[in-house]
Amino acid sequence: NPANLIVTRLYVPPVCIRPSVVSEIKAGTTEDDITMKQSEILLINDVIAKHTSTGGKVELIQEDWDFLQLHVALYFNSEVSGVPLTMIPKKQTRGIVQRLKGKQGRFRGNLSGKRVDFSARTVISPDPNLLIHQVGVPERVAKILTYPERVHPRNIEKMRQLVQNGTDRHPGANYVQQKGSAFKKYLAYGNRDKIAHDLRCGDIVERHLVDGDIVLFNRQPSLHKLSIMCHQAKVQQQRTFRFNECACTPYNADFDGDEMNLHLPQTEEARAEAWILMGNKSNLVTPKNGELLIAATQDFITGGYVLTQKDEFLTKERAMQLATCLIAGPDANMRVELPPPAILKPRVMWTGKQIFSLIMKPHWESHTLINIETKGKNYTTNQDLCCKDSYVVIRNSEIMCGVMDKNTMGSGTKKCIFYVLLRDYGEEEATRAMWRLSKMTSYMIMNRGFSFGVGDVTPSRILLGEKQKLLDNGYSKCSDYISKMKTGTLQCQPGCTLEETLESVMLRELSSIRELAAKACFNELHRTNSALIMAQSGSKGSNINISQMIACVGQQAINGKRVPNGYEDRSLPHFEKFSKIPAARGFVQNSFFSGLTPTEFFFHTMAGREGLVDTAVKTAETGYLQRRLVKCLEDLVVHYDGTVRNAIGEVVEFTYGGDGLDPVFMEVQSKPVDLERQFMHIRALRKHREEEALEGDEIMPTATEILSLDKFIHSRQDFKRDSLEFLNTVRKHVCKIESNYSMRGPGGEICRTTKSHLEEFLEIVEKKYCRAVTEPGTAVGALAAQSIGEPGTQMTLKTFHFAGVASMNITQGVPRIVEIINASKSISTPIITAELENNTNMEFARKVKGRIEKTTLGEISSYIEEVYKPSDCFLLIKLDIERIRVLGLEIDAETIRFALRNSKLRLKPNNIEVLGSSLVIVRPDSNKNSSLNTELQRLSTVIPNIVVGGLSNISRAVIAISDAVQPPTYQLCVEGSGLRDVMATYGVRGNHTKSNNIWEVFNTLGIEAARTTIMTEIASVMSGHGMSVDSRHVMLLASQMTSRGEVLGITRHGLAKMRESVFNLASFEKTADHLFDASYYGQVDSIDGVSERIILGMPAGIGTGVFKILHKNDNYVLDEQNEPIFYLK
Repeated sequence: NPANLIVTRLYVPPVCIRPSVVSEIKAGTTEDDITMKQSEILLINDVIAKHTSTGGKVELIQEDWDFLQLHVALYFNSEVSGVPLTMIPKKQTRGIVQRLKGKQGRFRGNLSGKRVDFSARTVISPDPNLLIHQVGVPERVAKILTYPERVHPRNIEKMRQLVQNGTDRHPGANYVQQKGSAFKKYLAYGNRDKIAHDLRCGDIVERHLVDGDIVLFNRQPSLHKLSIMCHQAKVQQQRTFRFNECACTPYNADFDGDEMNLHLPQTEEARAEAWILMGNKSNLVTPKNGELLIAATQDFITGGYVLTQKDEFLTKERAMQLATCLIAGPDANMRVELPPPAILKPRVMWTGKQIFSLIMKPHWESHTLINIETKGKNYTTNQDLCCKDSYVVIRNSEIMCGVMDKNTMGSGTKKCIFYVLLRDYGEEEATRAMWRLSKMTSYMIMNRGFSFGVGDVTPSRILLGEKQKLLDNGYSKCSDYISKMKTGTLQCQPGCTLEETLESVMLRELSSIRELAAKACFNELHRTNSALIMAQSGSKGSNINISQMIACVGQQAINGKRVPNGYEDRSLPHFEKFSKIPAARGFVQNSFFSGLTPTEFFFHTMAGREGLVDTAVKTAETGYLQRRLVKCLEDLVVHYDGTVRNAIGEVVEFTYGGDGLDPVFMEVQSKPVDLERQFMHIRALRKHREEEALEGDEIMPTATEILSLDKFIHSRQDFKRDSLEFLNTVRKHVCKIESNYSMRGPGGEICRTTKSHLEEFLEIVEKKYCRAVTEPGTAVGALAAQSIGEPGTQMTLKTFHFAGVASMNITQGVPRIVEIINASKSISTPIITAELENNTNMEFARKVKGRIEKTTLGEISSYIEEVYKPSDCFLLIKLDIERIRVLGLEIDAETIRFALRNSKLRLKPNNIEVLGSSLVIVRPDSNKNSSLNTELQRLSTVIPNIVVGGLSNISRAVIAISDAVQPPTYQLCVEGSGLRDVMATYGVRGNHTKSNNIWEVFNTLGIEAARTTIMTEIASVMSGHGMSVDSRHVMLLASQMTSRGEVLGITRHGLAKMRESVFNLASFEKTADHLFDASYYGQVDSIDGVSERIILGMPAGIGTGVFKILHKNDNYVLDEQNEPIFYLK
C-alpha cells in the first residue's frame, strides 16, 4: 500500500551511534550530525503544529511543510539531488546513507572487514639462517601479543613460572583469568607469587608469544591467498620482523623499507586450521598455475651458480667448511658424508657440483633421491656437450653435468630441484633442502666475496669499436630509409601509409642495435664479471640491463612508438623541424657508464615518466577489477558430487575444469604427472638386476595385464589412457634400440625395463592422479578471481601490434581484460580472423579480401565528371581497370550498374547506362521537383561513396602472413563487425572463422561459442604478456559469465542478475539503492553466500565450513520408512 511509504515516525538511534564530543576549549558539547538533524526536524514539526493550532497562513504552513519534507530527506541521504537553491544547507552533514555506503561506510569499513586485536606491524629484514617456515619476532612485540592458554596438570608449573615473570620479563604473562570469572588480573601490579600459587586447572593465563607459536604473516596489497601465510614465531632481540628470503616471492616483498603485519590466532582450532591450511610449507606452490613460488632467490641462485661451475674445485678444508654449514637447526644431529674426491693428485680436491649435491643427499643412506634432466637458462643447442654447460642431468641426487641456475633452483618453474622434491618426497624434504641451500650458498658467497663496482661496467676498447660499427651501420640504414621515403621508393607495408611504414622499419632497426650491443657485451665481458654472472644465473638483471650500463641505452619508446614531435613540428628545440634522424626521435647512443647528453637525458626521462604514470593508473584499475572478480566468484565451491555450485546450489560447472583436477598438482601442462621424468626416476632408483628385461613388443601387453589387476579396476580412465599412450612411446624407443644394438650387451642397459618397473610406475602415477582430484570445499571461485586478478598488476595498459601485421593495432593488457570481463557490447578494436579455403595462395587471399573489404565507387574510378549537352546532362563514370585488376576485385561495369540500382539513390533502371567495359552513364531523374542541375550536383557528391563491392560495415581487411611454416600461410584480419557476413563469404572457411567480440559471437553462434571466446581471449592476453594462468580458472570465469544463458559482465549490473542476496549486493556498490529496493519489495535474504555470512559473523559455506559434524546419539530412533508411492514392475 503506497500509504505505508509515508514516514510518520522516526526512530531515534542510541547514543553510541551519535556520540557527543565534549570540548575543553569552548563551553558545552559538539553534537553529532544525526542529533542536530533530528532536533531540526522536531523544531520544524513543532512549528507546523503551532501554526495549524493557532491558524497560521496557508503559505507559511506550506513552506514549513516543504522544509520538513526536505529535512527528513536530508536526514536519510544528505546528498539527495533536486534540493531548491534557497534551501541548500550551509554545512554538508552525514546522513544515514552516507554512514552505510563507500569504502569507509558500515558495510565495507566495519562489517566485511574490521580492525583487529593481537596484530603487530613493523619493518622487515632478511635472515637466511631462519628456517623457511619461521619468522623472527622482536621481543618487544612478543611481550605485547598474548595467547590465552588454559591451565591443566601438565603445564601448571610452566604457567606459574610465566605468571611470576610478569609483564616485563620474556617469556612472561600479562593477565590471568580465573575459572568461572569474567574478571582479568593484570600482572604488572599486585603480588605475582600469590597469583601464581593460586593458579588452578581451568584458569586462563594470557602468556607472551613464545618460540614455535603459530602466527599469520601478511603483506599488503594482498592480491592472492599466498599474501597471508602461517609461520612459526622465533623471538629475537632485534626491532624488525625477519624471515628467510626464499619466502619473498609469494609476498612480493623486498627489504627497501617494506612493512608487514603479524597476527596471533587466539584459539586452538584457529591455530590448527592456520598451520594445516595456511602454513607456508603447505603453500610452496601457487594455485595460479601450479608452479613453485617459494624457492631460492638472488644471492642463493648466484651462490649455487658459482659453486657448480666446471672449474670450481675445493680443497678439503673448504669442502668440510661448506658441509658443516648443513649441520644446524633441525639438522643439528644429521650425518654429513663427503663423497670420494674428484681429484687425488697433486692434492685431494672436490668439485663444486659434488658439494652442492650434499644439499639434496647429505649422506649415502639418504632416501631422498631425485632424477631430473632439464635445460638450464643459457642452454645452447647441444645436449651432449653444451658449451655453456647448461644442460642439467641429476641422477639419484648427484649432479652429473650442468650448472645450477634460476631454472633449476628458482621460482616460477616446474623443473626445479625443490619442485621435484616436493612432488616425490613431500613438503618437509623440499623446505629442508631449501634451507640447506640458503645456509651453504650464503656462507660460500660471504667468504668468496661477490661485489659489483665501476670496473664491472667499464667497456673495453674492442667493445667500444664494436658498438661504433653497430651505430654506423644502423644510422646508415636509417638514412637510406629516410631518403627512400623522400623519393617515394619506400615499399609500403600492407595497410600502412608511407609515414607509418618509415616509423615501423626505423623503430625495428634502432631497437635491434641494443639487442646486438647486448650480444657484443656478452661476448666481450670476462666470465667472472659480476653483472654477467647475475644475468646468466637469472638472479637479477638481464642482457638488456648490461647493454644499457656498458654499451648503449637504446631507443626510448613512448606509447610503443618513437618520441613524437611536440609543438613546432620537432621533438625538442635542439633539432631541425620535421627531422626524422634517430637522435631527434629518442635514440640514446650513450651508455649509463659514459653518461647521457642533455637531449638524451630528456628523452630517457620521458620514457621513465610514462612508466610511472602507467603503473599508478594500472594499480587502481586492476585493484577494482580484482574486487569485482572476487565479488562475483566468491561463493563458487566444489561440492562432494564433484560439481561447482554457488551459494544457493545452482550448478556452474558439472566438473571443475572439465576433469575435476586441481591446478596445484599439475606437474606438466594440465597433467598431474610428468610421465617421462617419473619413468626415468623409477628406472634410476630400482635396477631389478635379477629380473629379465622386457623386449619392446612385450611392454604394451605387460602394461595392459597390470592395469587389469584388481587394484586398478576403479582407477580413472584418463590415468589409464595417458599411461598407455606414454608406454607406447617407450615401446617404440626400445624397439628402435633393439634394431640398432645388441640387447645382450651394453645396448640393453640403455633402455632396460622390467615388469616390476612397469608395475611401480603405474602405481605411482595412479596415486598422483588420485591426489590431484580437487578436494570438496575448495573455494575455486575465489582462487580463479585471484589467479586472474593478480597477474593483471604486472601487465601494461598498452596497445600492441597484431601478430604479423604492423598496421593493425589490437587492444591488449589490462584494457582488454577489462573489456572481456565487462562483456562490453562495443569494443575498441573488433577484429574477425578469417581462415581461407586455399590458405597458401596469395592471389586467392587478395580475391577474398576484395569480397570482404568495402569498396566505394570513388576508390576504383579514374574520374567522375558532370557532362552538360544542349539537350542532355549526365554523370560520366570512368572505371580504373588497372587498379581493379591489381586489387583482385571482382567488379566490372555491370556490377556498378547493379550496385547503383540497389542503392538508396532511387535511380530508375533506364537512367543508368553502360558503355563498353569501363564507362557508366548516370542521368538524374527529371520528374523531381528540383531542377536537373541541382539533382546532378547532388548525385556527383553522393555517388563516389556508394559501396560497389565487399561488405558495407567492414572498412578494412588485411592479409596476415605466417612464416612459421613453409610454404607461408595467409589469413585475413578483418577490422569491424559482421561475423555472419564474413563467414558466409565465398572462399572463407566459416567454421574456422572467429571474432574477438563476445556479443557478436553470442548473437551469431550462441552461448557456448561465447564462452569459448571468453576463454580464448583471456588466455591470449595472458600468454601475450608472458603470464601463465591455468585454463581451469579462465574456464570457471567464462562459465560463471554465461551460466544464465546470456553473457553477463562482472559489473554491478551483472552481479545483480547473478545474485539475489541483499547483503551481497549492498556490500558491493549502490548500497542505499539495494537496501531501499529490498525494504520496498519485502525481500528475504537466506544468508547463504560468503559476504552475507562474514557480515553476520557466521562460518561461510566454503573450505572447512562446507560440512557439519553429525553427533552420535544412541537414543535416536529412525522413523519408520513410508511405503514407496510408485512401484516399478
